[in-house]
Amino acid sequence: MKLDLDVRSRKVVVFGDPVGARRAVRRFHRNGATVTLVSDTPAPPPEARLDTVRYVNQPRTGDPSALLRLVGPAWLVVLVGTAPGLRLRVSDLSRRLRVLLVTEEPAEAEGRVTLVGGGPGRPGLLTGDAVAALAAADVVFFDRLGPTTDLETLAPAAELYDVGKSPADHTVGQRAIEGLMIARARAGQTVVRLKGGDPFVFGRGGEEMTACVAAGVPVHVVPGVSSSIAVPGACGIPVTHRGLSHAFTAISGHVAPSRDELAALVQLRGTIVVLMGIANLGRIVAGLLDAGLDPGIPAAIIERGFSDSQRSTFTTAGRLPAEADRLGVRSPAVVVIGDVVTVAPAYGRTADLDELGPGGPDRAPDGVPQW
Repeated sequence: MKLDLDVRSRKVVVFGDPVGARRAVRRFHRNGATVTLVSDTPAPPPEARLDTVRYVNQPRTGDPSALLRLVGPAWLVVLVGTAPGLRLRVSDLSRRLRVLLVTEEPAEAEGRVTLVGGGPGRPGLLTGDAVAALAAADVVFFDRLGPTTDLETLAPAAELYDVGKSPADHTVGQRAIEGLMIARARAGQTVVRLKGGDPFVFGRGGEEMTACVAAGVPVHVVPGVSSSIAVPGACGIPVTHRGLSHAFTAISGHVAPSRDELAALVQLRGTIVVLMGIANLGRIVAGLLDAGLDPGIPAAIIERGFSDSQRSTFTTAGRLPAEADRLGVRSPAVVVIGDVVTVAPAYGRTADLDELGPGGPDRAPDGVPQW
């Protein structure tokens, strides 16, 4: 059972070494507690200490007076990887004094990087492993399309850095991001690289993994819900459907595919899902039509999938660029081309295949699509 405690202006005493207890100290400090770290190992150097945190040498287990002076004024005592004898003494003293006491597992001593797929942006679509990785993070480097609204809650002990790139803004380049990740991991920190969708689907996660391996930094991957599947599903479009499409292909529209690639897509006769393709939509559609795609095949654009401002536009492949211009479609948006678009419940409401209006399909109070 998880309890949320208001620790503002409360005295919290943490027993544990500075490395293992670092996340507990930072979390309570961030939430406004008056924190004392009690350790039998040397305190961090002055430049690595947190302001207002008091660092105290751990008294002997057999010195009840010294332990009483630490535990007595406390509102909460936190034991992080303490030895059995000390744990028993502090636990007994806390019980007698009616001081709250909790135990935590120590943070890892070795630095590492975890590449986390955050899904299409809604925190509820994070996997259990993604939530656990964020909770254990010392630092999080996040993208603009990941679930960022609740990051301070999901990663309560972490430093948070926005390194997201947009088509016109690459403030922090890819090599610089990799360098930051590796440097923090080498410093012994647990690093999370939070990305939208899945890190290995147009997320450059493969590059980041390769960089970590080359640097000798342990790296783990937590898959995420890919926007190529989830966002069409947000308005009721299945990317495959019996009798309509037995395959789907997700392509990056950041750079327009070659003529041969577009021709192969048409020949496959499956669903085409375009990510990051609004800027090159005209070129992509023109290439598909030149390769023989039926201009009357259904198509859809889903903007800002799973957000409160989600908008779904239904049209045909031949009219896609004109409709996108007319409606002022902006990224982030997912384009779907194929007969599966007709399965969407909202598709049949628009006899002229025009804009549905803000919000896409009707939504329940919890934001789950319903028709």
